[in-house]
Amino acid sequence: MEPENKKPEVWTWFDHPQNIKRLKTGFYIVLVLLVIPDFFMHKHTLFSPIETWPGFYAAFGFVACVAIILISKLLGYVLKVREDYYDR
Repeated sequence: MEPENKKPEVWTWFDHPQNIKRLKTGFYIVLVLLVIPDFFMHKHTLFSPIETWPGFYAAFGFVACVAIILISKLLGYVLKVREDYYDR
């Protein structure tokens, strides 16, 4: 019998939890560094003065992604069919 908690023979960089934590931290730092210049740039608005707010497009993109995920989950529940639908 083989042991249940068998470790992989070859460890990759993503197998170590501390590396995953470092990667997440790096991503968060990059995201903050991408928003910082928005505080110092002059913007020409096209639709609304709200567009001049620092970080507006970052927040708008985040809200849009969350909305897409929630709407797709809702559609999944609405369009779900019974398990025996094709067994008739």
